[in-house]
Amino acid sequence: MRTKPIEVVLAQSGDQAEEGREGDGRLRRRLGPLDLMGFGIGIVIGTGIFTLTGIEARDHAGPAVIVAFALAGVASLLAALCYAELASSVPTAGSAYTYAYATMGEVVAWIIGWDLVLEFALGAAVVARGWSGYLAELFDLPGAFFGEDSVVNLGAVAIVLLLGAVATIGIRQSSRVTNLLVVVKVAICVFVVIAGAFFIKAANLTPFVPPSQPVEDDASGLTRPLSQLLFGLDPSAFGVAGVLTAAAVVFFAYTGFEAVANLGEETRNPRRDLPLGLFGTLGVSALLYVAVSFVVVGMVDYRQIDRGAPIASAFDAVGAGWASSLVSIAAVAGLTSVILVDIVAIGRIGFAMSRDRLLPPKVGAVHPRWGTPYRTTIAVTVGIALLAGFVPLSSLANLVSIGTLFAFVVVSVAVPVLRRTRPQLSRPFRVPLSPVLPMVSALACLYLMTNLSVETWLRFLAWLGIGMVVYLTYGRRNSRAAEREAQGAGSAR
Repeated sequence: MRTKPIEVVLAQSGDQAEEGREGDGRLRRRLGPLDLMGFGIGIVIGTGIFTLTGIEARDHAGPAVIVAFALAGVASLLAALCYAELASSVPTAGSAYTYAYATMGEVVAWIIGWDLVLEFALGAAVVARGWSGYLAELFDLPGAFFGEDSVVNLGAVAIVLLLGAVATIGIRQSSRVTNLLVVVKVAICVFVVIAGAFFIKAANLTPFVPPSQPVEDDASGLTRPLSQLLFGLDPSAFGVAGVLTAAAVVFFAYTGFEAVANLGEETRNPRRDLPLGLFGTLGVSALLYVAVSFVVVGMVDYRQIDRGAPIASAFDAVGAGWASSLVSIAAVAGLTSVILVDIVAIGRIGFAMSRDRLLPPKVGAVHPRWGTPYRTTIAVTVGIALLAGFVPLSSLANLVSIGTLFAFVVVSVAVPVLRRTRPQLSRPFRVPLSPVLPMVSALACLYLMTNLSVETWLRFLAWLGIGMVVYLTYGRRNSRAAEREAQGAGSAR
């Protein structure tokens, strides 16, 4: 449970960071608040708005999917308050991983870092396959190479490799591409809200919360939400329980905003710009999610919404098929930016863990010209491309949600812990009503986790188990904290 001193964190991320040692060096400070918002909106507005709206409206919440998006947004906002305090106080690569290292110890930090790798890598692979499908629909491409039934999804592999190259070459190039894609998809989302508002029918919004209905359960019970299994509740859909289950699932839509905190070492004025980037991202994203979901369930009866392309099919249903092509363009742009920011985020997490020697030092080396952790970025790009090309990952999307919620719990707890252990630390942004709000944030995230299925929990625990094997066989003995500990013991003797 050894911790990493705040002074070490600040020294590593500051202008006096070491140069010349393998795995050390500085990332380039080239980003402002609008760049951070571009990265944040780039990763948040994507799969959730283009697919989860239809799935959760049909399967769990009905028109009240609007409430599910709002509840998930509130939980994200509480976590964002905690991220903002820590990110402005300790602006560094690694975000939740580094915060855990400074407050709760090396083991917890490793678990969070390993968890974040799962979140971003799996999220990028899932989204890459979705991108390939939308592209095939837009240009009538062969399903043998671009569909879910393909042996090798060449479209998914190609987009991952292309965006991995952009992420490797430089953060400014990544920012420019992301900002352009964000402008396209936000403009089309606004169009969807304005155009779709003319086709809303009050009858489609009634009943707003469909009455609870029993559903068939599998023999093992693994597909049931953990909360239903723990409390002996019969499996059901819709009603209040259905809305809460939908909120836990659509939380996937908000995952990734913490990628903004990962860019602390590349932000020109992190103490001011990181909170602006975090809150700007969530504000714009939550508003678009609620507005678009309201329009979709208002245009079409929730029982008739298409699961795969809810927005495009809604316009087709009301005789405005001309709009579906615009929606497909927005989907392609939206999913492209999600993949790019996922790859950028994993590179920074790998860089932070390598700098602490929990991963081999060569893994996190910074390129002398590009100023990016190029080896980590290249390695994760290849791994994501293989996953996206060969493995249908849609059934594993819930793992992204549970991984993010777990990270949010740790960050929420880290705020009051750091307030107690380092009361004199400069905090440009402070969470109001601490420790009450951080604890509410942690409990809200834990509750949403219990609404995910038992099989999701089992897969998540299996991934963490693999991570602990890696830590115990390499990281525990080779970390810089272990080195400092050994030096301290030697001095004492």
